[in-house]
Amino acid sequence: MIEDIKVYMQTLGQQARAASRLMAKADTNAKNQALLAIARIIDSRRDELVAENAKDLQAGRDNGLTDAMIDRLTLTPARIDGMIEGLTQVAALADPIGAITDMSFRPSGIQVGKMRVPLGVIGIIYESRPNVTIEAAALCLKSGNATILRGGKEAIHSNQALAQCIMAGLEEAGLPAEGVQVVATTDRAAVGELITMPEFVDVIVPRGGKGLIERISTDARVPVIKHLDGICHVYIDAHADEAKALAISENAKTHRYGVCNAMETLLVHASQAENLLPKLKAIYDKHGVELRGCEATQKIIECNAATAEDWDTEYLAPILAVKVVADIDAAIDHINRHSSQHTDTIVSENYTLARRFITEVDSSSVMVNASTRFADGFEYGLGAEIGISTDKIHARGPVGLEGLTSQKYVVFGDGTIRV
Repeated sequence: MIEDIKVYMQTLGQQARAASRLMAKADTNAKNQALLAIARIIDSRRDELVAENAKDLQAGRDNGLTDAMIDRLTLTPARIDGMIEGLTQVAALADPIGAITDMSFRPSGIQVGKMRVPLGVIGIIYESRPNVTIEAAALCLKSGNATILRGGKEAIHSNQALAQCIMAGLEEAGLPAEGVQVVATTDRAAVGELITMPEFVDVIVPRGGKGLIERISTDARVPVIKHLDGICHVYIDAHADEAKALAISENAKTHRYGVCNAMETLLVHASQAENLLPKLKAIYDKHGVELRGCEATQKIIECNAATAEDWDTEYLAPILAVKVVADIDAAIDHINRHSSQHTDTIVSENYTLARRFITEVDSSSVMVNASTRFADGFEYGLGAEIGISTDKIHARGPVGLEGLTSQKYVVFGDGTIRV
């Protein structure tokens, strides 16, 4: 039991700040060796990880967690494989730190460029998903940052077991074990301390429900990289290929429900509605998805009536809002009114309309003929992601290595003076 949370968090902060200076100057080989060592240790401790995760799952069921939350919490063999693959992929990525770009000679004789540098200490607050511990640690490590990770109380046993793997891997590679610290208390006061330590923490990344992110955004004294909702849309255009429309609409909603890149609203062009809505209903009925439709939708298929609130709701559940729209203008207007600027997709074979969609829809990821489920750092080739940002300053979309860095100007002269 940690009695003085403030003292405990201050200690973590001091250790992280000291470690950040060592992480910032670590060479690429040391960082890669640490990532590969963590992957190897996780692989060797599978049984221990599953056993610790089982404690969290049992506690979650006892406390009435929803099926979606239990799914997010579960460390399956495939998800452990995914963590190992993610670590390996991040190790294979180019190291952004120290890269100098935009070099140019000035009339004065100096050379000016920009060097990519770590942010410093990153605090990450997240719920339920223990694999986030590894994703976050990997990206922060490779980008030369120190990090303090505060997972949800639901995953405390899983996260502490993963923390031991991370510390062992860092030490094996000769890097400070304090480069990645996982908060060992479930006391919510730890979050309050973490987000109000600007002397130790440079940026906060919250991953979780809207309530968590709103609280952190309001109370933090440290810059926050965030998204509040994942209200994602699929628009089936008049020129959509039927097979693609059905496959994308099924996958975007039913692949996983409790994730931020799942579709929450389906928009169907009026010319496609009579043909596609019955086929889509059959698909969703098979998955047990409740449909909430506009008046035009209800005239074609049997479903519940959508309310104004449905267009602005992230369900994270087998519920889907459906609306028939007159044309692409109506679709874009609906999306820009109700989207959370996370991810939106058009299904269309018309190149001109697809270009209009990706130009005019104001979201962090805009797609053509692809499921919204691809809005993910791993799928984008980032190795993993720290989160998905719907902010417009610093980082937007899946935040990978580059999103965890900044740039500083570097100037080269040869005894050059200003006259």
